[in-house]
Amino acid sequence: MAFEITRPGKNSLVVETPVMPAAGIFGFGDVYRDLIKVEKLGAIVTNPVTYQPWQVATGTRVIPLDAGVLVHTGLPNPGLSKVLNQYRGLWDRYPMPVILHLVSTTVEHVRRGAERIDEETSVDAIELGLNDDVDWSEAEHLTKAAVQATEKPVLVRLPLHDALAVAEAVMDAGAGALVVAAPPRGTARDPHTGKLVSGRVYGPLVKPAVLRVVGQLARKVDIPVIGAGGIHTQQDARDYIEAGARAVQVDSATWIQPKIIEFIARDLGGWVLTREVGALADEWHPGIGETERKARDAGQPAEPGDVSTKPTA
Repeated sequence: MAFEITRPGKNSLVVETPVMPAAGIFGFGDVYRDLIKVEKLGAIVTNPVTYQPWQVATGTRVIPLDAGVLVHTGLPNPGLSKVLNQYRGLWDRYPMPVILHLVSTTVEHVRRGAERIDEETSVDAIELGLNDDVDWSEAEHLTKAAVQATEKPVLVRLPLHDALAVAEAVMDAGAGALVVAAPPRGTARDPHTGKLVSGRVYGPLVKPAVLRVVGQLARKVDIPVIGAGGIHTQQDARDYIEAGARAVQVDSATWIQPKIIEFIARDLGGWVLTREVGALADEWHPGIGETERKARDAGQPAEPGDVSTKPTA
């Protein structure tokens, strides 16, 4: 089974499973490779990378919330060149596409970054991350800078609160797909220092807000939309597909239970058996098979889902 998750064309991005980690969740493809079957994922989306090195944020970085977590890291990374030098060998060995998340700092840095990535055979696509305060004009210029500098597909991750306002400009600038959305920003009090800390909010409660915007955009634009935010179960992922998303990105659920992204990938990729061999009538229900068994063994309740006769391993 194949899923085309960017605009049709010579360099369209095609994946075998419409499930991937969100930027900032999976490291550079090295963090979880010994914990899950990475080959079951449709693609690897890297940690955010800037053209020049960025330093880690000072102060509190993680604050637990009642229904999630607030994270403030500052997007530390050694810069694009060092990331490529360090990880291209690993990416070359992966059987699925690698999507490098490039932070949109300036138009010039986006252009240079896209030109550099265009030379890399280990990278299959760029995900351009827009700033939260970007307006439609700046979003258009940043997207156009990336698109014109590379032949690789350019996916653009939109800020949640302005997704509808900038989507059309990004699409007109040549984006191959829209990723909706970056984790929303919020502020919480650090229980240890008593100070208010700003960061990005992750957790199940993010999903309803993002799901609504995904549905609105899927009806409005004529390029693929990828849903990202609050996906913690197979059903969460299927909700995004039903709303019109072509694929999904899983974020903080991976931190809690790394195996869940594999279960979701198996579910949406059709890696579920219709009937377990030797099962009695009262032991069968849609979704039973290797995905459920692996979930059960890991202590993660599996959910009945869309079924397929495709065998799993």
